[in-house]
Amino acid sequence: MGNMDGKSVEELSATECHQWYKKFMTECPSGQLTLHEFKQFFGLKNLTPASNEYIEQMFETFDFNKDGYIDFMEYVAALSLVLKGKVEQKLRWYFKLYDVDGNGCIDRDELLNIIKAIRTINPCNEVMTAEEFTNMVFDKIDINGDGELSLEEFMDGVQKDEVLLDILTRSLDLTHIVRMIQNDGKNPEEVAGAAE
Repeated sequence: MGNMDGKSVEELSATECHQWYKKFMTECPSGQLTLHEFKQFFGLKNLTPASNEYIEQMFETFDFNKDGYIDFMEYVAALSLVLKGKVEQKLRWYFKLYDVDGNGCIDRDELLNIIKAIRTINPCNEVMTAEEFTNMVFDKIDINGDGELSLEEFMDGVQKDEVLLDILTRSLDLTHIVRMIQNDGKNPEEVAGAAE
């Protein structure tokens, strides 16, 4: 099973765990989720190349032991982190997600491409374009002006800036995915429509 880096299943309610396990095993009877199944699991179809790259990066960050699969413990740890993790834990995960090439820094292109992909998959009502947001991030927190954000710059800068923290948190809000899990793979709108 995947290494969860100290994250525990105890943080979740029994009902949540049961719902997540039921959904996971229904969609993935082998107990190991591949990238293809991951996309199907969350209903991700007809993705742009940038969105597809983002999903692949997200999959890799959830695959804690890097075996090419997400097992149930990795799945629970990932959802727990994204939904219930402390700010610092989430920011470390965001950094890892944004650092596409894995060099320990986020450059403008990496951040811009990820923000565009996130907005394609998880549209939010931001007034700023992805380009304006990327420029704002670098203007505010690229302390040494080298065009790259180290983990330290990213963590310190975002934690000190409520606006950045709020935008990043909303852009990676996965509550719609949790609602789909709770509703057996249906969007909340579909469930509401069927009840009428």
